[in-house]
Amino acid sequence: MSERGAIGVAVGGAVLIGALTALQARINGTLGAELGDGIVAAAVSFSSGLLILIVLSALIPEGRRGFVRLVSGIRSRSIPPWMLLGGLAGALTVASQGLTVATIGVALFTVGFVAGQTSGGLVLDRVGYGPAGVVPVTVRRLIGAALAIAGVVVCLSGDALGGVPLWMLIVPVVAGAGVAWQQGTNGRLRVRVESPLTATLVNFIGGTLVLLVAAIVHVVAVGAPRVVPTEPWLYIGGAVGVVYIFLSAVVVRRTGVLLLGLGSVVGLLSTSVLLDALWPAPAAPSTPVALLAAAVAIAGVVIAAVPWRRPTLLSDRPPLHDAAARGRCPRAAAEKGSRATGQRRAS
Repeated sequence: MSERGAIGVAVGGAVLIGALTALQARINGTLGAELGDGIVAAAVSFSSGLLILIVLSALIPEGRRGFVRLVSGIRSRSIPPWMLLGGLAGALTVASQGLTVATIGVALFTVGFVAGQTSGGLVLDRVGYGPAGVVPVTVRRLIGAALAIAGVVVCLSGDALGGVPLWMLIVPVVAGAGVAWQQGTNGRLRVRVESPLTATLVNFIGGTLVLLVAAIVHVVAVGAPRVVPTEPWLYIGGAVGVVYIFLSAVVVRRTGVLLLGLGSVVGLLSTSVLLDALWPAPAAPSTPVALLAAAVAIAGVVIAAVPWRRPTLLSDRPPLHDAAARGRCPRAAAEKGSRATGQRRAS
């Protein structure tokens, strides 16, 4: 396969990652609605993903080596405790899916999530929280964040949202901002343990512990779910999460972070609109509104992430004799030097 073909396949994989993320949101949201308890649904989803990661970490040599480095870093305190808290944002994201998606739909949840992630990433990059250090705030990034937020405003124009509690509209944005923080935290942890698998395992451990405690407290307060759904597909949300996390680790080596992010956002928003069209939620925006909101949000991400460069015109290039004079054209400079040497010898 050619290099261009390989990159095309990798970009397709990035779009698939976004589609799987939207599918996980729908699965967890439906499970929360069936159980009547979004927190219990989130605990179930995270726990199943943790079990899969434990098995993989034990079987794969990279996972075992990463875990040894993790334990050594904790003992020597070279890995500070705050690096182990990335799972809190993951727990918030899964819990917010179980609490809101069945009511507001995948599209509105996703657009709000992207807006929060874009805005949160803008702030965190500015303060230098991520492993890349301080990333300056540019006009393009500000416009991109504004367009992502505008996508949420477009979704809120639907009539069906009149009876939706305000917190259901705020939670996805907060979850997106939390994931931006989680990505910066995970980036630093991956550098320390030298294993994305181990960093993912740490996130699932922290998220599962938090959600299990929250689920127990919630069950004691309001009672256990009266109905336990029997459809097997409602319990694969954690497995879907593990699949797209590992797919991300494979694809990013070919696409880089930029194309991976753009492709996943396109897949996430497009699949969200499709799921809502085929499987509408009570307060989901109409398909035309969701399509418009997705298009606005995607435009914002593209503007914020793609480096727009003016193409070099022929008129912008220096003349050949100027390039030779400045040493920019070695062949021309050599020929000019040879002619000068011949003239001196002839004289």
